[in-house]
Amino acid sequence: MDLDALIQTAATNGASDLHLEAGLPAAIRIRGALRTTGEPLPARPLLDTARRLIGEEHWPHFLERRSYDFSRTIQGVRCRLNIFQTSRGVGFSIRLLAAFQATIDRLNLHPDLRKLIQHNNGLILVSGPTGSGKSSTLAALIQEINLTDARHIVTIENPIEYTFRPRRAYLRQREVGRDTPSFEQALLDSLREDPDVLMVGEMRDPETMRLTLNAAETGHLVMATVHSSTCAEALQRVIGAFPAEIQASIAAQLADCILAVITQRLRFRPDLNIRVPECEVMMATHAVRSFIRNRDFFKIVSAIETGADHGMWSFQRYRTWLEQRKTWSLPSQEGEPPDAETPETGAPGVPLSPSGLTPPLSGGKSSAVRPSLGESETPEAPHTTHHPMRPRRIEIEPTESEFGKILKRPGEE
Repeated sequence: MDLDALIQTAATNGASDLHLEAGLPAAIRIRGALRTTGEPLPARPLLDTARRLIGEEHWPHFLERRSYDFSRTIQGVRCRLNIFQTSRGVGFSIRLLAAFQATIDRLNLHPDLRKLIQHNNGLILVSGPTGSGKSSTLAALIQEINLTDARHIVTIENPIEYTFRPRRAYLRQREVGRDTPSFEQALLDSLREDPDVLMVGEMRDPETMRLTLNAAETGHLVMATVHSSTCAEALQRVIGAFPAEIQASIAAQLADCILAVITQRLRFRPDLNIRVPECEVMMATHAVRSFIRNRDFFKIVSAIETGADHGMWSFQRYRTWLEQRKTWSLPSQEGEPPDAETPETGAPGVPLSPSGLTPPLSGGKSSAVRPSLGESETPEAPHTTHHPMRPRRIEIEPTESEFGKILKRPGEE
């Protein structure tokens, strides 16, 4: 079982996820559809790979909780890994992250979203279902600040997905479990760390939500993600996470600090051969704050429909804007595999293996795979629209400093 080769195959085919399970063939997700490749995987090599990646120091933690989350760069591809125990043995769920620094232009988001980062305090929620690109949008907002403003940014993530290179901003990233024991402790620490911008990877429990709201109220610009399918549902989800007796006070607190909610989903564009984010955007007007305070969430839908003058977007109006858009940022000259690709009707000129997947190239790396450390390319200038026939320059992560090696515990990779 060669994990490096499987990840390179997944990246070559433009996959977003790779799933490994003992006794089953590897499966990759392309455009939301799962397809398998190769023979069933043996249990012992999977277990050995899991132990090597987790490390001897953290292996007892895995045995206790039966799961482990972390991020790693493998074959030049930044990956978010979840290793867990199943009835068959050990399973892997691997998310392949974008090989470039996300910005609003590169993600084909509406340029008006840049106005949100001009605020000095308040809360911005990015919501959507799993796999809708919430983390990418959050990273794009952070990168826009990093490129344009000298602010102190602290991110709290589990695990770190996008590694930022500080430009104008003074940027620190903390990973839960490695750099801090919990989201709660990191949020408490952040109030003593003089941040201007605070990014919370995900609000999962009431205590994290409470501390996030407190941070937004105390003069910080806070960005966080939550799982929901609409803006109104995102707000309702935050308030509903608390006991009924304090929901009124939480609603008032949320109404006072909220700046905007961005809900997004990904839609495949056959004409561009890429998926683009389709958004619903709610801005915190006086009327919207009143609806939140009174928990009249159903009225927020109408406010978004009629709030174009305040910078709000319904899904329908945003879709119309996407259809009228003329310039796009494309990932590469080759594009990405379409949804309907099958072994019989694959992309013209692309050889397919029996499972319908393009095997990794033997002579070099695919354009979809990030170069390994040590290769150097010049970062691309921000806010540029890429020509569809021009290869994208790729951001290279900085090599680890000696100080970082000293901080690592024995046995940690």
